[in-house]
Amino acid sequence: MEANEHPAAHEGGRGPSDRRERIKTRVVDEGFVRIEQLADEFGVTPMTIRRDLDYLQAKGWLRKVRGGATAQPSTAFHGDVRHRTQAMVAQKSMLARAALTFVKPGQSLVIDDSTSALALVGLLPQRAPLTVITNFVPVTQLLAGSAGIDLISLGGLYYPAYDAFLGIRTVDAVSTLHADVLFASTTAITRGHCYHQSQETVAVKRALMEACDRRVLLVDHTKFRRRGLYQLAPVTAFDLVIVDADIPEPDLDSLQSKGVEVLVARPD
Repeated sequence: MEANEHPAAHEGGRGPSDRRERIKTRVVDEGFVRIEQLADEFGVTPMTIRRDLDYLQAKGWLRKVRGGATAQPSTAFHGDVRHRTQAMVAQKSMLARAALTFVKPGQSLVIDDSTSALALVGLLPQRAPLTVITNFVPVTQLLAGSAGIDLISLGGLYYPAYDAFLGIRTVDAVSTLHADVLFASTTAITRGHCYHQSQETVAVKRALMEACDRRVLLVDHTKFRRRGLYQLAPVTAFDLVIVDADIPEPDLDSLQSKGVEVLVARPD
């Protein structure tokens, strides 16, 4: 039994793992939960709940805030896949339509574990035949069985919060492949560099970049206001950066001043 944990926490055979799973589900479903509410519900102390939230935050499922936890993205937290998919939908659609113009039948494409690139996936059958390589489970689910799409799913260690395969085995799998174009995104752009919140993500994305002849970065305007911990690469490492029309002029000017080829995606 954990320190400060009430005996009631183990009623029905439930322990810390079960409690954390239930907390995670609550936060993801409801968006925000309070520590005191969780402590009362699970029969444990607020200190125990705080440790649970620390654990879940480290896994990327949520972020602790004053008095509780939330699954909503912030400037430093990417959010779980469900919330990321629901964010900036119109902008991601614009980015996807612009990106599709660079897809040619017969190409081999790599799609990373970003919801920005995911918006492009539903359009890809229009350019079949294609070979699509990905470590992102939603991409596999969308394209499985699509006519004219040869789908290569990269294995590795599965990270539920990212719904993707990451880690050294994924990097090794990428190293055996070579593709025409990478479509990727990033958590944050700061001082001309792309950043992410996990080392595992950075390692895999670097491998994906190395495996492709051409690299296309898809970013909505909010990426320039976010923060990330681990540096991926300078934006100049990408052959093309596609941004949405809401990008502030200073951010657009900054990209172009670095010699980056920029395409501003606009509504139809």
